[in-house]
Amino acid sequence: MKDIITLNNLKIGKSARVIEVKNVGSIYRRLLDLGFIPGTIVSAYLKSPFQDPIAYRIKNATIAIRKIDSQNILVEELS
Repeated sequence: MKDIITLNNLKIGKSARVIEVKNVGSIYRRLLDLGFIPGTIVSAYLKSPFQDPIAYRIKNATIAIRKIDSQNILVEELS
């Protein structure tokens, strides 16, 4: 089994599989609408100059997510 980490700890250029979204409320629903559902592959794409937000590639789209929101998404790193 691979390491399970939070999405904000995924290194740029690396990919992972979404395991669980632990956010609550409207941000939880929004993340699901954007494609952050368990089993989906996501890649860390780019960091802003101040390291927040971070851009991720998911389902051929680039999505920027704040650290406070991405640290509640559990992912399994892919090799």
